[in-house]
Amino acid sequence: MIIGGLCDGVRRAMLPGRMPRRPAPAYGPDPGADADDRGPSKTALKAQAHALQALGRELAALPADRLAAVAMPEPLREAILAWQRTRTHEGRRRQMQYVGKLMRGVDEAPLREAVDAYRLGTAQDALALHQAEHWRAQLVAGDDALARWIDEHPDTDAQRLRSLVRAARRDGAAIDPAARQPRSWRELFQFLRPLLAARGTTGAVGARAAAQPDPTVEPRP
Repeated sequence: MIIGGLCDGVRRAMLPGRMPRRPAPAYGPDPGADADDRGPSKTALKAQAHALQALGRELAALPADRLAAVAMPEPLREAILAWQRTRTHEGRRRQMQYVGKLMRGVDEAPLREAVDAYRLGTAQDALALHQAEHWRAQLVAGDDALARWIDEHPDTDAQRLRSLVRAARRDGAAIDPAARQPRSWRELFQFLRPLLAARGTTGAVGARAAAQPDPTVEPRP
């Protein structure tokens, strides 16, 4: 009886539908999967959107001629121009969001290069002006600076420079320091400025620096 019962139990265990079931697989993110396969996070997407909008504002701040020279899709250009025409805060906010959205499908590297080139040009313009101011003060102060200038700028019209320096010294000594700088000072600045701009910068940058007015002199009415 015992042996027969054991045989019956074995037969029942081997019948179809009686096989032990395997546990169902657990679904969900694979802890071993690469994070890059799941795409950027919401935080990363938000940071990217803010960065593109910031670039859009920098493009919109470029002078009209510089903006027109930047290669970009026409829908993006029109969106930036529309932002410039918008006056309300909310309208500008929404329009810049649209600009950032358009920029997602654009190679942003050339756009950043255009902005960086303008910044560099502005900085070089300012440097040329400051250098002209510095050299003018040094030339008026003593002859050592005159010798250094001629040594560093051998193509200078030395006779003309000496004449301008003598006039600036004479006029500077005859006026109140708080008074407006005399014409001879302006002429000396205008003589130095293009030479420094041509030496330190090239192309449009040098031309802009050479065209800048003397920042230390009030314009005539």
